[in-house]
Amino acid sequence: MTPLIIAIDGPSGAGKSTLGRRLARELGLLYVDTGAMYRAAALAVVGAGVNAVDADEVARVATRARIELAGDPDSLRVLLDGRDVSAEIRTEQITRLSSVISTIPAVRRDLVRRQREMGEAGRGVVLDGRDIGTVVFPQADVKFFLTAVPEERAKRRFDEDHAREPDLTFQDTLADINTRDERDSTRADSPLRIAEDAVVIDTTELSVEQVFARMLEVVRDRQVT
Repeated sequence: MTPLIIAIDGPSGAGKSTLGRRLARELGLLYVDTGAMYRAAALAVVGAGVNAVDADEVARVATRARIELAGDPDSLRVLLDGRDVSAEIRTEQITRLSSVISTIPAVRRDLVRRQREMGEAGRGVVLDGRDIGTVVFPQADVKFFLTAVPEERAKRRFDEDHAREPDLTFQDTLADINTRDERDSTRADSPLRIAEDAVVIDTTELSVEQVFARMLEVVRDRQVT
């Protein structure tokens, strides 16, 4: 049987990672959180003391960094040069920087190459990100685009991040969501857009269980046909 490739795209806070992990676990597939890879690259840039406005230096550091994903979907670990950085990459600073460096074409091309290698090496894969169904795997068997209104996405992000960063405010998170949406949709290299054959799901008023059931139904239908 040909390995199944499932692409999940959408803006920040739409539920991609949560649903991607659940699908991968349910279907016994590899899970690749591409956003975590950009975060790890951003952490490498911070560690090297490189100014984010120096695109050439950022690209040099990011492309030389060894970034690995290990473990199953529910306990995914992100390794940077052999060191577990799963917690370090979840700060607001790294989140913002990862969005900035993701607009650098050399960084994006290198990580896209790595993502393709991961997806083509195993028994099948679920990948989530911004350009999976349009650039990384345009030939994916199933493509989803998850979205929600900015306020709802900001609420989800804030609820998740506030425990780690008590000084963070909802307005800060909403402003960052809007900035990332603008940056993701207008960048020259691999902008966020909906693939023509993607199944679009607005998660604003839906529970995780409802969205998961809908996605699993779509995948099962494709497997039958």
